[in-house]
Amino acid sequence: MTADNHSLVPLPLQPARLVIDRIDDALLVLIAMRRHLVDGVSRMKRRLRMRHHDPAREHAVHRRAGSLSARLGLPAPLAHALMDLLIADARTQQGITVTLSTAPPTQGSTAMTTTYTPASPTQPRLRSLRERIGHAALRALPPPQRVAPLLRVLPPALQRRVLELAMARVLAPTMADGSLDFMAGRRLGIHVSDLGMQWVIERRGDRLCVCEPGVEAEATVCGSATDLLLLASRLEDADTLFFQRRLELTGDTELGLTARNLLDRLSWEDVPLALRIALNRSARFARAARTAHRGSDW
Repeated sequence: MTADNHSLVPLPLQPARLVIDRIDDALLVLIAMRRHLVDGVSRMKRRLRMRHHDPAREHAVHRRAGSLSARLGLPAPLAHALMDLLIADARTQQGITVTLSTAPPTQGSTAMTTTYTPASPTQPRLRSLRERIGHAALRALPPPQRVAPLLRVLPPALQRRVLELAMARVLAPTMADGSLDFMAGRRLGIHVSDLGMQWVIERRGDRLCVCEPGVEAEATVCGSATDLLLLASRLEDADTLFFQRRLELTGDTELGLTARNLLDRLSWEDVPLALRIALNRSARFARAARTAHRGSDW
């Protein structure tokens, strides 16, 4: 279901349906992981010259499904039907032709007949298991627009405190040598467009503070959460991001450019190691997730 469809659902139903969507996504990720493992098992069977069709294994799968469904309160016919679908897909992966019978299956068994056809040796080599599972997992992540309502639940005072602590750690050497004097009494805004979050920063005495909501910024840097992370982590430079219009500067251009040039001159080695690692890994993860979602609403 798309975000537009969710907007048409009565408000009390929206949170529950969003959770159901995420569970559906997780089920698909698990099925994709199962298929990758079946591919590996099929290759091992060929190397060991084992039969691909293993009825005993299939019956064991159904026994486990029946036992677990009873403990979970899940209807047994539903559990066995799901196992039938997964077994049929695994047979197809291994070159076993599957014919579904119209006769109803007995519990713990399947109503399918099979014939084995060796897989074609010209079949293109699949990507590595780790890469395919990783891509599927990233695709299952909700885009920032879906996460935004949860983040906005965080108290504004907590948001301001976290941002002030991070700025104090990163900009301590710059504050000490007077490079931030130009910010005295000036207000610079940061707008995270896809999260719908915005802060206004002002220098007060010997520290940078986040203003109370409603204070207007003189200049504002606007961009997605991913692009702002890429800038903060030095994985991409400001010139590239602004040239490609992935970041935009509005308001007092001189103030914005002065702040940007200061960040460019900031020594990356002066940033605490733990914060550098956190920024780098977060930015790489966000970039990989956006790439996996390319063409969607990320």
